[in-house]
Amino acid sequence: MATVYEERAAVFKALCDPRRQQILELLRGGEICACKLTEALGMPQSSLSYHMKILCESGIVVGREEGKWTHYRISPQGSANAVELLQEITGAAEGQNPCCCCK
Repeated sequence: MATVYEERAAVFKALCDPRRQQILELLRGGEICACKLTEALGMPQSSLSYHMKILCESGIVVGREEGKWTHYRISPQGSANAVELLQEITGAAEGQNPCCCCK
């Protein structure tokens, strides 16, 4: 069972790679077949699979099988969870002073 820190790290791992950011930008337009992604990115299918595995494990992207290809899209729920996670990590808890020296 993954810890909360491992789950958070999976989201940020998905976002920290320039290739995965490029994939997400392409997926902003809607669902795309893996064959079209490999073509648009100029990468072999094995490299795309590696990046898609990380994006899917984060929950930001979901895939569906159709024949021998997988079609990918951004998950609205996964995207919202990533935004909430960043706010949770970087936001001060209500009622807390932002610093130990400020009273």
